[in-house]
Amino acid sequence: MPFPTIDTFWQLVKLGGELRQLHLLESDYLSKPIASYPEAGDNVISRKLTKNSIGYEAIDEATGKVRINDDQYFDNVPLVAWEFYIGGYQPAQKWLKDRHGRTLNIDDIRHYLNIITALVETDNYPPLSQKNFKVGIFIV
Repeated sequence: MPFPTIDTFWQLVKLGGELRQLHLLESDYLSKPIASYPEAGDNVISRKLTKNSIGYEAIDEATGKVRINDDQYFDNVPLVAWEFYIGGYQPAQKWLKDRHGRTLNIDDIRHYLNIITALVETDNYPPLSQKNFKVGIFIV
């Protein structure tokens, strides 16, 4: 098993710090959300997500709408964020399921938009590409 050089080790430490900031929703990447919440309304999550009704309506092959009720939705949600798994969970879906029946306030809406952006940025995080680091099992 190869060990990283000291330079590679510190590069990995830096990348880990950047990912930590992203996952704690403290990153500068979150200043411009990828998705939006365009419709006014009561903000109640009344759409129940099931296997037959996943809540995601494709706009094109890469993005879609995530409906919270018949009138309101998060728009331009990348499919990669909607389907992203972390430890067996799909955070973009689980967050909504856990709040079914609740009314979202502005902080909740911003939080969900940040989750979507963080998931996309995690998926796109180029420094973790195998092309950039050849340190064996240290690639996660």
